[in-house]
Amino acid sequence: MRKVLIALLVVTFLIPSLAFAQDKIVIGLTLPSLSHPFFVYLQKNVMDEAEKLGVEVIAIDAENVAAKQMSIVEDFIAKGVKGVLMSPIGEDALVPAVEALNDAGIPVATVDRKVAGGDVFVHVGADNVEGGRVAARYLIEKLGGKGNVLELEGTPGASPAIDRKAGFDEVIATSEIKILVSQTAKFERAMGQSVMENLLQVHKDFQGVFAANDEMILGSVEAMSAAGVDPAKVITIGYDAIPDALNYIKDGKLSATIEQFPGEQAKQSLRFLVEYIRDGKEPPSKEVYITPVAITSENLDQAEHKVE
Repeated sequence: MRKVLIALLVVTFLIPSLAFAQDKIVIGLTLPSLSHPFFVYLQKNVMDEAEKLGVEVIAIDAENVAAKQMSIVEDFIAKGVKGVLMSPIGEDALVPAVEALNDAGIPVATVDRKVAGGDVFVHVGADNVEGGRVAARYLIEKLGGKGNVLELEGTPGASPAIDRKAGFDEVIATSEIKILVSQTAKFERAMGQSVMENLLQVHKDFQGVFAANDEMILGSVEAMSAAGVDPAKVITIGYDAIPDALNYIKDGKLSATIEQFPGEQAKQSLRFLVEYIRDGKEPPSKEVYITPVAITSENLDQAEHKVE
């Protein structure tokens, strides 16, 4: 009888904890690549916000492979997560992942990057077209509306790459500035450096460089320095306001970067998802955008990261 009572007591204490475990909100998070400081920072902010909200986040790096990101989403579905937050590698490549989540009845939110199909509960990101415009306006102002520039594009098919280029090209076309070449460096620093090394063999007369992220512009700056081109004499602008870029600006090796506030993007997107799962609360709109700003040596304090 004593053993039976003990067993009953154990079960009595276990039931609430088991119920709590079942009620625990688990969110799947998949980002394109944690080799990029931007996504490392974004993930950290998701995790910090998850702790405040009392939810669990399972984060898996897609390592810049669309097929792997699709597999990650399928694994999230098999695990029975309550929701998925993702930054898709490509607009089109991850549509089947969103559709699979729709079929499973799992709400999905996107952050920073969008998908071209499926039912996404909410997208939170920067207005990347406007960010491209901001970069172009900065170059036009600094170059007096004329001159030659080089443009480095991001990963083909990725929505930020498409949108930033669209905004940049649109505004540059209103000036007398000529884009000598526009070429992808896939958002990678090493590729940004190698692409710029090759471009420097062909193009000698340029006064500005725009790269669709900081990794590429930093690689470009290093390539210019190695080739004897003083980066301080070229108007150079990146995108993302990562710590390295901010330090380059502080040291006078980079002219500007575009801040898109990834920490705020991360927090907002997770909050919207959790509020919907808990209370059925809808976001203010299906797409929520944060307006990017240009960060220079004059307003470094406005960057989300702080330079010491």
